[in-house]
Amino acid sequence: MSETVSAQTLVEMVSYYRARAHEYDEWFYRRGRYDRGPEINARWFVEAEEVFAALDALGIEGEVLELACGTGIWTQRLLCTASSITAVDASPEMLAINHAKVASDRVAYVQTDLFTWHPTHTYDAVCFAFWISHVPTERLDSFLSMVATALRPGGSIFFVDERREPTGTAINHHLPESESQLMLRRLNDGRTFQIVKNFYEPVPLAARFAAVGLDVMVYETASYFLYGYGTRGKASGASR
Repeated sequence: MSETVSAQTLVEMVSYYRARAHEYDEWFYRRGRYDRGPEINARWFVEAEEVFAALDALGIEGEVLELACGTGIWTQRLLCTASSITAVDASPEMLAINHAKVASDRVAYVQTDLFTWHPTHTYDAVCFAFWISHVPTERLDSFLSMVATALRPGGSIFFVDERREPTGTAINHHLPESESQLMLRRLNDGRTFQIVKNFYEPVPLAARFAAVGLDVMVYETASYFLYGYGTRGKASGASR
């Protein structure tokens, strides 16, 4: 990567997700600017179901830490098996939508900056959806170290994010160049924000997990998603 990410960009990224909270689900459910037509949309949902099935198969139980919990798409899924969830996000607007959507007393909400926050409790599992791509490469090791310290020995990890695929984002968005960490994003009202957007590859990403003692397998769906799961344990990892 040619540049490191400034603190100003990280602040701008939080502002973007605060402003985007009420239109965030349009992206995942392929509405509005994210509607790419029946054929492409169908591919998206088939691949999303593949990731959902992988998460469901893990049957994650106990106390779960969900980082960058967003509007609750994944919180709802985790609640099917978890006994409790601590849901963390920097955006109070995202947390409010999540709370209204999930409506469960088994979820506790924490508003904080994930680049400075450190958990004071350990968990049976840590999960994060569409967050790791927003972690600057120079901060990735410290983030993964935080995840490792939040996990109890033998604890589970699950994550999902995007692959580099132009039809995965809005019709008026352009993906960053491969050597750049920065992407310009637009809201429905036309406002623009600069955010961090990295597209990690499975093999090197698994190695980064392994370096902090997280044994994580990393997978890709056909076009849209990168996901992985594993445990806190021996510092090893693999991909396929």
